[in-house]
Amino acid sequence: MLTIIAVIHVVICIGLILIVLLQTGRGSEIGAAFGGGSSQTLFGSSGSSKFMTKLTTITVVVFMVTSLILAYFYSHREALIKATPAQSGETMPAKPDETQPATEKR
Repeated sequence: MLTIIAVIHVVICIGLILIVLLQTGRGSEIGAAFGGGSSQTLFGSSGSSKFMTKLTTITVVVFMVTSLILAYFYSHREALIKATPAQSGETMPAKPDETQPATEKR
C-alpha cells in the first residue's frame, strides 16, 4: 500500500509541475501583445483561467494529502514492521537470556 501511495505521489508531483508550467502569466499571452481578444481561445471567452485554477487546486490538494500520508507512514514505520508477522515463515532466533549463564560449546 505504501508503494502505491508513493507512486501516486510522484505522478501527482510531475503533473503539478506540468500544470504550473502550462499556465500563462497575467497579460503575457502573445495575442495580448498585438491587441487580439481572448474570444478565440480553446476554453472559451473566459480563457483557461477557471479550468487551470480548478485543476491546480485539485492537484495541490491530492499532493498535500499524499505527502501527509507518506510522512505519517514513514514516521511510524518501525511500529508497522513490528506489528506485521514475518512473511517468509522464518522465525528469528531467540536472544539468549541474560539471567542464565552462557553454556560452553565443546
